[in-house]
Amino acid sequence: EVQLVESGGDSVQDGGSLRLSCTASGFTFDDSNMGWYRLVPGRECELVSSISSDGSTYYADSVKGRFTISPDSAKNTVFLQMNSLKPKDTAVYYCAAGPPPSGIRTHCSGGYCCRYEYNYWGQGTQVTVSS
Repeated sequence: EVQLVESGGDSVQDGGSLRLSCTASGFTFDDSNMGWYRLVPGRECELVSSISSDGSTYYADSVKGRFTISPDSAKNTVFLQMNSLKPKDTAVYYCAAGPPPSGIRTHCSGGYCCRYEYNYWGQGTQVTVSS
């Protein structure tokens, strides 16, 4: 059975840090692309960061310089280090991953949806940043 399990979400103060983890089972990260999305009710789902199997990375402008994505192949885990957190970073963070190619899929929660191009999707972890 394929699973992505996120952890590390928490409530922190403005300026704090968190490290999110996403551990995969049922497939290997070695040949996979990985990404972190966040969804806030009433706001558009955002691809926060991604890393391809060739190591190339992407960061949304809203998190550049503050967030870092890093894989650990030995643990089949991808991390998202989040520093200098702001209240606007409050969201449910989802991990997505899978070997290319993949079709476009949709995850919806509370009437709001994310469209993503990965095979697998995690259950989400809540990040709350208070001022």
